[in-house]
Amino acid sequence: MSEAATRKKENKPSDDQSGHINLKAKTQDGNKVFFRIKRSTQLKKLMNAYCDQQPVNFNSVSFLFDYLRADQTPDELEIKDGEEINTMLHQTRGIFL
Repeated sequence: MSEAATRKKENKPSDDQSGHINLKAKTQDGNKVFFRIKRSTQLKKLMNAYCDQQPVNFNSVSFLFDYLRADQTPDELEIKDGEEINTMLHQTRGIFL
């Protein structure tokens, strides 16, 4: 590789330097939904977008990455680029009369 190509590759901003992160939300059936958000964006924005795309009610799904709160950011949780967030629908019990 030429010296100029090496310098260009080294100067190319990574996701950390650009302030964005790529995340995957994995559904219970193994499907993946991909998101690109700013590292400083509250995860609630990703969660709402996921619920809109699936479509599921926000209160009927859990987002699992250790433990996520909607007001947290990827930076606060030290989430790395390309990491996966698992989702799980809440089980509901029907009442039969």
